[in-house]
Amino acid sequence: MTFSSYEAWWWPFAFILVGGWLATDSWRYLGVVFGGRMAEDSELLVLVRAVATALVAGVVGNLIFFPTGALATTPVWIRVAAVAVGFAAYLALGRKIIVGIVVAEALFAALLLAI
Repeated sequence: MTFSSYEAWWWPFAFILVGGWLATDSWRYLGVVFGGRMAEDSELLVLVRAVATALVAGVVGNLIFFPTGALATTPVWIRVAAVAVGFAAYLALGRKIIVGIVVAEALFAALLLAI
């Protein structure tokens, strides 16, 4: 069975829905079931947290250095500066994620308007 197996109008939507659900929610449910029984400092949970953090870092790195769409038209130095200043604000102002995001977005927008 492939994506183009059926000619029905609804088939692509069903394929995406089932494929997306199976690929993500099954792992989430397993994480809830097994994660509640594990010690927070267990080596397996530390490994899972490290892999998840690495995946997020990889996605952010791709967005900064290899963007697509409208973001690709912005200079790379603006993207790097916004991330660096946003991360510095996150660290300096109490490790609050929302602070880092707001500062990075504000700087990004200000630099875009300035050029």
